Amino acid sequence: MSLMGQMMHMPLLISSLLTHAARHNGDTEIVSKRVEGDMHRTSWSEVELRSRKLAQALDRLGVKAGERVGTLAWNGYRHLEIYYAVSGSQRVCHTINPRLFPQQVAWIANDAQDQVIFVDLNIFPLVEKLAPSLPTLKHVVLMCGRDHMPKESALKNLHCYEELLAAEDGNYQWPSFDENEAASICYTSGTTGNPKGAVYSHRSTVLHAFAAALPDAMCLKATDTVLPVVPMFHVNAWGLPYAAAMVGCKLVMPGHHLDGASLFNLFEEEKVTMSAGVPTIWLGLLNHVKANGLRFSTFKSTVIGGAACPPAMIRAFENDYNVEVIHAWGMTEMSPLGTLGRLKTKHAEWSTEDKQKLLEKQGKSVYGVDMRIVDGDGKVLPWDGKAAGDLEVRGHWVIDSYFNMEKSPLHDGWFPTGDVATIDADGYMQITDRSKDVIKSGGEWISSIDLENVLMAHPAVHEAAAIACFHPKWDERPLMVVVKKPGVEVSVDELIAFYDGKIPKWQTPDDVVFVDEIPHTATGKISKLQLRDRFKDHKLPTA
Repeated sequence: MSLMGQMMHMPLLISSLLTHAARHNGDTEIVSKRVEGDMHRTSWSEVELRSRKLAQALDRLGVKAGERVGTLAWNGYRHLEIYYAVSGSQRVCHTINPRLFPQQVAWIANDAQDQVIFVDLNIFPLVEKLAPSLPTLKHVVLMCGRDHMPKESALKNLHCYEELLAAEDGNYQWPSFDENEAASICYTSGTTGNPKGAVYSHRSTVLHAFAAALPDAMCLKATDTVLPVVPMFHVNAWGLPYAAAMVGCKLVMPGHHLDGASLFNLFEEEKVTMSAGVPTIWLGLLNHVKANGLRFSTFKSTVIGGAACPPAMIRAFENDYNVEVIHAWGMTEMSPLGTLGRLKTKHAEWSTEDKQKLLEKQGKSVYGVDMRIVDGDGKVLPWDGKAAGDLEVRGHWVIDSYFNMEKSPLHDGWFPTGDVATIDADGYMQITDRSKDVIKSGGEWISSIDLENVLMAHPAVHEAAAIACFHPKWDERPLMVVVKKPGVEVSVDELIAFYDGKIPKWQTPDDVVFVDEIPHTATGKISKLQLRDRFKDHKLPTA
């Protein structure tokens, strides 16, 4: 008979993170730029107390264990309180992306059977409009004080957030229950078909927070001031609200003010040391800083993920502003962290250029996530940095099924990511394309990411996207869709010539089209689906 360990068993619950933060880092600040327009300051101890009051309020509203509580809100202290109050009291926190089409918001809320929705002031008109089409919705809570409540509303069960909390005494004990119970739900972007719900457990969320805080991941410390640009409605802000509580760092919440000027001012005023977000946001920040001759005084590192980060952006941050870029990859179904770009001891001897090229990859797995690449027949491919195949993952915070869907998406126990990637001998993974975005020309794959990265280094290019365009001989050839920087002129021939010597000649795009704006999905990624539809009849000059 095996000898069992003789250790205490304490379930890994999200409430324990907040309790720890309040007890050991209670006076550490949480700063929020509110929708109301002002700055608000609180602390981990105050957030914990108010979360307990909110849990009591949910009891009073009759929300049962396991029922879903929706949020349509930006990054702020009230959203943070909801995170902990809902999950900590054995309900399920359902964060909804307000940037989705109204029909998608309604579909998601109905699929999750949300009983309550918490909503920020500037998103409230959307909820008012959609409420009649949400049959399970019993209560709407407007995240503000009485002075900002509407004088009249068609909604019958409309509550004021601050009044709900004021009615409670905070004498509430966080319940203990199975760590495998659901903590939160996040739906995929839904670029094809209806969005799908990923249900995270308390166990998976706490383990993910441990991994996120590790030195070779986000390297969070109590001395850090962290500004999560990545929204709390999208994959739990990449776990930062939980990891921040675990280590006790200061949080700065930007609300919906994500333009370059607003972000820069917050960075400087609050002495932000670390941040995380998608490339499109950082593009705006870099343009603002460069245009105004500004410098960062405390900002030292940022995690960039959600879409492949152009090497030109990484180099701008690191070479021009001395900000370390940690390239990351993950997805909703992975809570989301999978890989982060960090160097090993052996790389100390490498040249600066070689180190840079390595860090431009998506990085290596954090503990808790395993990965592999397979060919079209499911054969596992070698880690040689050359073989490209479909990327599959498994791990402690990777889903094994979707909410309300019987059929499992797994292949032989592995989750198919939909990405095409290479993995080198040291375990560094590089996304070469989304499987549905890859350009197949004459039977050979061309990476749209490689094509985009080259053009993003051109001084006249603000943003670039590569899509496949029909060709009578080669089936598909690359077409570049480009937004020029303001006041700059550049020709098609000049941009095509810019590829010389940077990629194999046969991969050079056949044409370039200029647009005023490139469409993005609700999570900030380039919408290749819309671009392909817009240019489906485009005739290439080589056709």
